[in-house]
Amino acid sequence: MSSDSESRSFWKLLKRGNTSSATAAIGNTGIAIIKGFAAFMTGSGAMFASTMHSIADAINQAFVFTGSVLAEKKATKRFPTGFGRVINLFCMVAVIVVTVMAYETIREGIHLLQHPAESQGFWINFVILVLSIIVDGFVLWKAMKEIVLESRSEVKGSSVITAAFANVGRAAPPTRLVFYEDLVATTGALLALIAVVFTAFTSFSFLDGVSTILIGLLMIVVAFRVGYDNMVGLIGVAAPPDVEERVANLIFSHTEVTDIYSMRILQEGRYYHVEGLIELKPGMTLAEADDIKFKVRDSLMLDPSIADVTIGIIEDNGVRNWQPESVNA
Repeated sequence: MSSDSESRSFWKLLKRGNTSSATAAIGNTGIAIIKGFAAFMTGSGAMFASTMHSIADAINQAFVFTGSVLAEKKATKRFPTGFGRVINLFCMVAVIVVTVMAYETIREGIHLLQHPAESQGFWINFVILVLSIIVDGFVLWKAMKEIVLESRSEVKGSSVITAAFANVGRAAPPTRLVFYEDLVATTGALLALIAVVFTAFTSFSFLDGVSTILIGLLMIVVAFRVGYDNMVGLIGVAAPPDVEERVANLIFSHTEVTDIYSMRILQEGRYYHVEGLIELKPGMTLAEADDIKFKVRDSLMLDPSIADVTIGIIEDNGVRNWQPESVNA
């Protein structure tokens, strides 16, 4: 392969990476630099905690974007099932980073409770934290829209918020991580802003340490949630019932198919792997049955969320086997 072809292939792969994590990594890098400068200049513990969170987010989301790019690589002879679960490994690295940062943040909060520090530069902290809320809020909104897109929820406007919370479990691992992290980042920046205002205009200096500890605890919640989701992803998880129903409807759209004897759909990242055994009308020749099998497979592969399909065929046994998961539930 020529260097030009390799370059085109690389950029094509890069464009298929998770856009939410790329946007979040760039945004949080800039915010982390500004917050770090403000924390150094003012000595605010809440600003320090918010800085640590932004650093963790930037590192994680850069990791996750890299993982999402590698996960898009096509299957090879050595790795015939593809690289879809690579993203889960990168997300687990992100969990470790968040946990370490959370520990440092909580430790700083405890130190501030024992030895409250006098914070200066109120307006610097105030402006930067407001800017952080705006940037993190924008990234969070983008992640919510990505969740809606990946879960195929046809909603618009403010309904995107409720749909994102309802369908976050069906989004790709990097999108879920960005959603959880920026939800906490926005909340953390708001807590830091409240602490900065209260410590500047009241005698409640302990709020600086309290808000720092709360931000650290929120980071631990994110670490556990993302860790659990990716552990499940590494093991392999069944597709949601509505995905199973959609696949079944596509199969039954072929009039020669009389029943689905068995079907298993495995979710891997934002892609699905379909394995099934379908029943066809009696009396078909082997060549005719093969044609139907390939038609069913090809129709399923038109769905961009389906990575591969393995279909077997048998003659109708006269017994109704297929029952949707929603009926069994």
